[in-house]
Amino acid sequence: MKKRLLAIAALALFATPSFAAPPKWAIVVHGGAGVIERKDLTPELDKAYRDAMNAAVAKGSKILADGGGAMDAIEAVVRDLEDDPLFNAGRGAVFTADGRNELDAAFMDGKTLKAGAVAGVTRTKHPITLARAVMEKSKHVMLIGQGADAFAASQGVEQVDPSYFFTERRWQGLVKALTAQGLPIPPRPAGAPAPQAFTPIPDDRKYGTVGVVALDSAGNIAAGTSTGGTVAKRWGRVGDSPIIGAGTYASNQSCAVSATGTGEFFIRLTVARDICALVQYGKAPLQKAADTVVQQQLTALGGDGGVIAVAPDGQIAWSFNTPGMYRASAAEGRPTVVSIYKDEP
Repeated sequence: MKKRLLAIAALALFATPSFAAPPKWAIVVHGGAGVIERKDLTPELDKAYRDAMNAAVAKGSKILADGGGAMDAIEAVVRDLEDDPLFNAGRGAVFTADGRNELDAAFMDGKTLKAGAVAGVTRTKHPITLARAVMEKSKHVMLIGQGADAFAASQGVEQVDPSYFFTERRWQGLVKALTAQGLPIPPRPAGAPAPQAFTPIPDDRKYGTVGVVALDSAGNIAAGTSTGGTVAKRWGRVGDSPIIGAGTYASNQSCAVSATGTGEFFIRLTVARDICALVQYGKAPLQKAADTVVQQQLTALGGDGGVIAVAPDGQIAWSFNTPGMYRASAAEGRPTVVSIYKDEP
């Protein structure tokens, strides 16, 4: 029996040799965290989200496997997610109480610590591309509102009519939220299509932010996040996604993190930076660092949400304190993982 067990152990070790060495590239993607449970998602919606996550990580993986940089992979993947109305980013973003789509995004390069962020843009088709432009083509880190859109236009970043971002599902979500709060419902946006059928998703307001972290074959990491914020937000509210150190952070000395959840708590805890600090100064493994901040500190404060992370040595992690988070990962020599619910790997 002892010889048999030793033989099985030896076979198992031989069957997974690629895990012995750190991967040269890796990517992790999220599509938001929240009250996402099997009983609430139809088989069709479950499949749609899994397909979207799988396509996202596959696209990023190809870029990285072909020798592309982490920032190029992140931008390409986030742009696709911004175009997908399943997610609360770009086309498909939630509406403010005034009936507008106000978009936020951030980008950070772990090699140089350069960062770019935008908040409250209404005409830029791909906020993640604008965030990168702020990082690479301006002396600033964050631009907001009309100024950010104007900078986008000056840099040739594609502009669209605000009606481009309209989806019936998000509009009806706004109507529902405002009705519950006893607030007036604004006029249907100019240029919006006529009312049409849509597929509702339970608790739709609590998830949808998208984010990507990646490691490239040159050993550099980066992070990018894009969101439409929270439904029926007022007074120019901005969450954690575009706040460097809160919802987005990357350093080759530690890790890259993209967050999703109730942004006010992530801002107060500087969640992304704290995870990286535990890795850099506390010498914590990436998963432990993520769990310490999300499962302990964030939960103790009453915040909800999750993070994805990658380290320069190929460690990848995710952690969330909600029933689910749309997520996927891939790395050189390792199988792709696509998950939604809490009880999945």
